[in-house]
Amino acid sequence: LQDIIPQPLLEQYLSMTDPARAQTVDTEIAKHCAYSLPGVALTLGRQNWHCLKDTYETLASDVQWKVRRTLAFSIHELAVILGDQLTAADLVPIFNGFLKDLDEVRIGVLKHLYDFLKLLHADKRREYLYQLQEFVVTDNSRNWRFRYELAEQLILILELYNPNDVYDYLRHIALTLCSDKVSEVRWISFKLVVAILQKFYTNSANALGLNFINELVVRFRHSSKWVGRQAFAFICQVGMFSLCFCLYIPFGA
Repeated sequence: LQDIIPQPLLEQYLSMTDPARAQTVDTEIAKHCAYSLPGVALTLGRQNWHCLKDTYETLASDVQWKVRRTLAFSIHELAVILGDQLTAADLVPIFNGFLKDLDEVRIGVLKHLYDFLKLLHADKRREYLYQLQEFVVTDNSRNWRFRYELAEQLILILELYNPNDVYDYLRHIALTLCSDKVSEVRWISFKLVVAILQKFYTNSANALGLNFINELVVRFRHSSKWVGRQAFAFICQVGMFSLCFCLYIPFGA
């Protein structure tokens, strides 16, 4: 029970997840319920989250991927409303389920990955370093926009992790994306590479930066394929890379 909105109105809303209503009233009713849920949660406040928790979990396991997709696109907003403790307890398990869902659902999580991860405690956030690599693989390899979105999110996510974690986990993803078959993905990945180098430079992680530079030189500058050498030229062209390049390795290397 709560005293924010009339109880019959809340019960009417909660009943929208009843499968019988979807069959007899409107097949899209569960989707509408999912779309409105963050607004209802904001109105009720986090102290009344217990009124919506079961409904949210029901919607998160709905057989219609459109319903799960709707929740995936708004889970970061709900996390802001609920706060870190309720997010860790009730939203993280659902978030993890969305990560393994169809690409149509995963994209909702991916588009706001930074917004969600920044709300988690550092120890919980670090657990996702192992899973970021999974975003490179999609159900349909032609879905290049998925990989493009991943590169864009990683540029933002860099600030959430220390240089060692960036080097051990995110560096491999960046190098993979730099060799993507789609030029749009490669170009945004070059910006990601520069952002990683800037991360090392601003945190005085010169050894990591030097190792990464040498890896770029070996993999792209001395590549036997012209597209690899072209990638190195584009990387040098982007942003502040020239400054980082001069700081890390001697001229003419």
